[in-house]
Amino acid sequence: MPIKIPKNLPAFNILRNEGVMVMSSQLAERQDIRPLQILLLNLMPEKIKTETQFARLIGATPLQIEFTLLRVSSHISKNTSKEHLENFYKTFDNVRHQKFDGLIITGAPIEHLPFEKVDYWGELEIILEWAKSSVHSVFGVCWGAMAMLYYFHKIDKKMLKTKAVGLFRHKNRKVNSHFLRGFSDDLIVPVSRWTEILKGDIVKNSNLEILLESIEVGPCLIEDKKNNLLFLLNHLEYDSNTLNEEYKRDLTNEKNLQVPQNYFPNDDPKLSPINRWRSHAHLLYGNWINEIYQTTPFEIQKIGLKLL
Repeated sequence: MPIKIPKNLPAFNILRNEGVMVMSSQLAERQDIRPLQILLLNLMPEKIKTETQFARLIGATPLQIEFTLLRVSSHISKNTSKEHLENFYKTFDNVRHQKFDGLIITGAPIEHLPFEKVDYWGELEIILEWAKSSVHSVFGVCWGAMAMLYYFHKIDKKMLKTKAVGLFRHKNRKVNSHFLRGFSDDLIVPVSRWTEILKGDIVKNSNLEILLESIEVGPCLIEDKKNNLLFLLNHLEYDSNTLNEEYKRDLTNEKNLQVPQNYFPNDDPKLSPINRWRSHAHLLYGNWINEIYQTTPFEIQKIGLKLL
């Protein structure tokens, strides 16, 4: 089954041309199926790119998905038009009385700031608290995952001396995890961050389990099974050229002169990168959607009986 998104959302034609099954609201309403309700809290500056990346992965499953885009109202976006935000995004006040099967919280380029110094931290705390009783499963990515670890488990991020950026080998630490069904024992994952979460802070928390990790850049995928939380510290959702775009941006801003490790053939930025993580990206998000489908209440209003 396809993903349900507005027909005039830029992602609609992009994904349809890629062969991803997409469905307009009008057609979806003719089907006698309860679609899974998935909410994307998009904190990235270039929202169209990010919403397309996640819609691509969510839309590749055999289930019908109703994809809702959410933004914070306490921050003014400088990289996405006001028209796009007003046409396609909801604020928390629009959704606070609804229930959702899944919530994805994206990364954000604000790693250098303490969480409490982020201008929308108070609003994010309200959303995370609301999610305890209104969302079946919450999936944080990069900064979003770190924010969740801090809010739910008081685990703070640590600054790195140099940016961890490139493609890094990761080990599958729990091959029987439902989220890692079909995963190789060893895989490539895109990384782009100035901060880390220490393994020692995770292992001493009885609610948390590391599913994927790298010798070079540390923990990657962490599960809190008790509370239906998943934390992905890296970027399996990235397109083939995303790290290249970030590298060129950082060069222009003179923020980081590192060539992403193991990304360009022969580490030569003049050569086009080769995507070596796409299959695992689809597996992870497909497994997450499948796990939600298997465990979420059929009556959506029953979501939230299990609290932190």
